[in-house]
Amino acid sequence: MVFYIAMLSYFLPVFIGVVLIAFLAGKPYWHEYKRSLIKRKPFKKQWRKIIQQRMPYFRQMPADLQLQLKQHIQVFLAEKEFVGCNGVVITDEIRITIAAQACLLLLNRKTNYYPKLRTILVYPSAFVKQQQTRSADGVQFTQKVVLAGESWDFGKVVLSWQDTLDGAQIPDDGRNVVIHEFAHQLDQENGPANGAPILDAQQSYQCWSEVFSAQFAVLQQQARVGAPSLFDYYGATNPAEFFAVASEVFFEQSQQLSHEHPKLYRQLTQYYTIDPMHW
Repeated sequence: MVFYIAMLSYFLPVFIGVVLIAFLAGKPYWHEYKRSLIKRKPFKKQWRKIIQQRMPYFRQMPADLQLQLKQHIQVFLAEKEFVGCNGVVITDEIRITIAAQACLLLLNRKTNYYPKLRTILVYPSAFVKQQQTRSADGVQFTQKVVLAGESWDFGKVVLSWQDTLDGAQIPDDGRNVVIHEFAHQLDQENGPANGAPILDAQQSYQCWSEVFSAQFAVLQQQARVGAPSLFDYYGATNPAEFFAVASEVFFEQSQQLSHEHPKLYRQLTQYYTIDPMHW
């Protein structure tokens, strides 16, 4: 009896360990299998109407990208939670409008659907946030700022519904809060946002850094003197904001970006693996 108890006490932990390893090894495959089942479901007609109404450039996209986008939306909606704030009632219009723009950034490449993101908080309009700021002489103080969106690196994106609608309504002004905040999510997949998201093996981090750093420095100078720029001056805040602002321009003003900043456009084309200029 003592022998069997000793054997059990030896093999049980080993068995549990083997089962745990098998579970962890198989989890990604199970996850992908569930996603493949979701993608096979018919895309609801009312959802397509919302995309056509709220996302004007959807009709210009090639048929294969339209299909990809719809499949990505289905997975996104199945995996992410939407929460209304300050009286917002979450509807299919809100969910589809946000999901469609967020999934633009995932087309044509392997994706894990913003793995850190769990919840999208939706406010009716721009919201006020208190944040700590340090003055030039080192004094720290609290100030209120008005935001249209915010991306947190621990599972949440915050969006203004009115600004979301405004950004989607005009598809060629280079201003889109959903694209901006979800570009931050991509940037945050490998740590705090710093303007250097995870690149494909074929893309050079050194080249990325050289191109983005040079253009970021130009924008900072333009912002200091008030010179015209294709990019919003907010992109001069830091490299992370510049990547997000550049992503907005890439999707919404691809012709101008390609003409004025071909090296930057090439880096973004390689990263996002699409070329919006040919939609």
